[in-house]
Amino acid sequence: MAIDISKIKTNQRKQQVQNKEKSSSSVLDFLNKDISLFGTGLKDRKKEAFYTELSILLSAGVDIRSTLEMIASEQSNKKDAQLFTDIKDKVIAGSTLSEALKETSRFSAYEYFSLQIGEETGKLTTVLRELGEYYQKKIKQRRQITGALTYPMIVLVTSFGAIFFMLNFIVPMFSDVFKRFGGELPYITALIVKVSTVFSDYFYLLLILIASAGIFIFTQRANVRFRKVGAAMVLKLPLIGEIIRKIYLARFCHSMTLLIGAKIPIIRALGLVKQMIGFYPIEVALPKIEEDIMQGVPLNQAMAKFGIFPRRMTGLLKVGEEVNQLEQFFDKIAKQYSDEVEHQTGLISSMIEPFMIIFLGLIVGVILIAMYLPLFQLSTTF
Repeated sequence: MAIDISKIKTNQRKQQVQNKEKSSSSVLDFLNKDISLFGTGLKDRKKEAFYTELSILLSAGVDIRSTLEMIASEQSNKKDAQLFTDIKDKVIAGSTLSEALKETSRFSAYEYFSLQIGEETGKLTTVLRELGEYYQKKIKQRRQITGALTYPMIVLVTSFGAIFFMLNFIVPMFSDVFKRFGGELPYITALIVKVSTVFSDYFYLLLILIASAGIFIFTQRANVRFRKVGAAMVLKLPLIGEIIRKIYLARFCHSMTLLIGAKIPIIRALGLVKQMIGFYPIEVALPKIEEDIMQGVPLNQAMAKFGIFPRRMTGLLKVGEEVNQLEQFFDKIAKQYSDEVEHQTGLISSMIEPFMIIFLGLIVGVILIAMYLPLFQLSTTF
């Protein structure tokens, strides 16, 4: 397969010596580079296709050079084609696949270390397949959330558009008519007219506030305090919060399945997963879990100290540790949470759609009744 295993082990020993000479922050600096907000990381969809195709071709007996040439030739984007060509050139020059990916700075340490262990243990194709499955599930979960929220968001935007049009154009027209007739307006009509007046007077201020809020969120989204507060607020949202929680737990469990299956020590596995999850409650918990494990605390007990991990999950992992089958238990939990997310997103979508339609109908109906009520009173007076 054009990969010299002895060379890989030699390089691994050299790297271990270098790691002892460097501070531990060097690895974190590399990881941060991969996950920077404006970084050049490859998109999940392309990673999924790359790993899946690579595993299929290598399993079929195609040499790695021909495989990478084929993948590079399939790319419509010139930058992506050049990326895979560079990887091929590095492999031909004597680098391992994991080293070639690392040198591009477009792949995470999670992928690099997984592939490195796969090369050392002779399970490269297995690791490649599992990486492809990881990104496939990640993309699927994202599509489920997007699909569940797309229609409700369209209805919501349409609703606010209709309300904006009525408050800014229809209500002022009726307001002018009411002023000509004089007299006291019904309470609901007076309230709607007042809301319309305030909305018209402060519309641009409202836009400025919304734009300012958007800019603030965009600029502060990497801030630790903002991420902590934001994650806490998201988790408290009805239904949505629980789905978000299960999505990240499923990713965590699937990542642990992959890394443990590749024979990566659990301490290193937790450190790599921390860089991949991107969810504050899990990120902040993992370093403390690592410390507890180094002091002899079982994994399930260390995880049980944090509310983000459900008792059911830690209970299953306890059994997995006792029977020495953590990989299988992580895999089962990941599948369970993925199935629950799929079911709940479909349920939310079916619930939100009629609710949004009823919401739009009620708002528009109240405004119309408020506008026509004085006219009905005038018709009964004369």
